[in-house]
Amino acid sequence: MEANTRNRTLALSALFLSIHAVMQIAHKGKCDSHVLSICLGSLVHNNTDNIEDIYGGLANLKLGLGALMYNLGGGQLDPNGRPKNMESTRYSINILHLQRKLMQNREVYDDLMKGIQEAQGKLEFFELTHPNIIASLAKTYTQTISKLGPRIMIKGDQTALAVPDNAAKIRALLLAATRAALLWEQAGGGRWKLLFERSKMQKQADQLLAEIASN
Repeated sequence: MEANTRNRTLALSALFLSIHAVMQIAHKGKCDSHVLSICLGSLVHNNTDNIEDIYGGLANLKLGLGALMYNLGGGQLDPNGRPKNMESTRYSINILHLQRKLMQNREVYDDLMKGIQEAQGKLEFFELTHPNIIASLAKTYTQTISKLGPRIMIKGDQTALAVPDNAAKIRALLLAATRAALLWEQAGGGRWKLLFERSKMQKQADQLLAEIASN
């Protein structure tokens, strides 16, 4: 994968897309089924390093690009004048931290890949968003990423969070977010890029949204 601003912007937008779905489930008890498919699909489609192909096309990252512009913006208020919700930013930073720890632990990384391959094998019998596939991916997250610590504590509606299927979806989406974080690193991303390329990535995201709108 070429290390450039476009690829880093796409990878980070994919991360924010997964986190957006996590927050929807945590606060509302459900997320957009199409977004869930996009995020989980990134885990099982590993025969390319082209980010747009991994996520099924640029248009599928539209919501993530918008979330990126919101989260990287310097303002303290949202467009409605309310204090900005920094939950997604915190979760995303935590995922980036865990991804770095993952790459330093070969044993856990190998276990993660085995778990994903197990889920891929089940696609012969189940659809991507079937509870069996989600449960398999959630189990992989629990047995790998979650063990690296510190664990990501998701806030939200306790009734929604207590539903086992919702908890499984959140873990599977956090695994998808880790996949996006890996793509971010492969595209040349890192702490300093996140700090000093904020405005450049916002401009790139704006251009990509315009590209989507023109098609």
